Amino acid sequence: MRDLSNKKVLIINTGGTIGMKNTREGYAPVSGYLFGELKKIDDLNREGMPKWDFVEISPLLDSSNISAPQWNNMAKIIADSYCDYDGFVILHGTDTMAYTASALSFILHGLDKPVVLTGSQIPLCDVRSDARDNLISSVIIAGDSIVKEVCLCFGGKLLRGNRSTKTSADTLVAFDSPNYPHLAEIGIAVKYNHSALSKQNGSSLEYLPFSAVPIGVLKIFPGMQFGLFEDIITDKLSAVVLETFGAGNIPHSGDDLLPIIKKAFKAGAVVVVCSQCVAGSVTLGAYQTSTALKNAGAVSGKDMTTESAVAKLYHLFSMGYTTDKIKSLMEQDLAGELTY
Repeated sequence: MRDLSNKKVLIINTGGTIGMKNTREGYAPVSGYLFGELKKIDDLNREGMPKWDFVEISPLLDSSNISAPQWNNMAKIIADSYCDYDGFVILHGTDTMAYTASALSFILHGLDKPVVLTGSQIPLCDVRSDARDNLISSVIIAGDSIVKEVCLCFGGKLLRGNRSTKTSADTLVAFDSPNYPHLAEIGIAVKYNHSALSKQNGSSLEYLPFSAVPIGVLKIFPGMQFGLFEDIITDKLSAVVLETFGAGNIPHSGDDLLPIIKKAFKAGAVVVVCSQCVAGSVTLGAYQTSTALKNAGAVSGKDMTTESAVAKLYHLFSMGYTTDKIKSLMEQDLAGELTY
């Protein structure tokens, strides 16, 4: 590892398993506890490591309770202190970490420094926790200034934030990016995949917060009675992400869905089709069962994750774009979220 002692990193604690304390009621986030524990980690404070500061959001949250207001808050902390640090590490619960990583990639437009999300499956206070390695690796990557985008560091992998998804609830390698190469492999050394890293155009950072946008996610399943969901897909909904089979297919009973989509589209809603498959892409029109969705006004999420599609919809509606422009931009790569 090269000497990073002249670098400075801000660690932002949002809550989650990594910093929980073992209390009489079980593991729980305790304000001020994690900072004391980090100061005890010799490797985090050894010569050659970046200097680091620590800030905690209040209240600390289980990641299942994190949404747009907290995404805006995290991004605002980074934007306000952007010139003071070489990189940023966000400690976060694993359940919605991929959603947060995707969201920040759109809120922090023109990012030219590392923003690394990490956490753990086992709390730092436990003997065999994965927290220590994830944290130290993240601080090194944040101080290294090679990555210039939002990324997720977990279980020996560095992933593009808006390409990541949680793949396991109980193993230490909990995340992957099936449709995009890893940004780095973390072993004896951090081996960066330079061809996969974001190439910045030199623009300055813009903080583009999300507004409150009503977005729904609907997973298609065999035998689904679409009429039961008509009250969900209405003109009160700005957008809905459909998780369909394979390359964008719906069952024959999906004919009942098409009038609902047309109605929502006429009311200004955007319907985005993603795949339930972890790898691969939606290609509307490749099969007869997906052509109907396209004809009804739905747009393809291509190889975006559901997490990224939701975050991108938040971003585009918050920018105040027209429905037609949002539909067009959903099929264009804005922040590395699409391959093509």
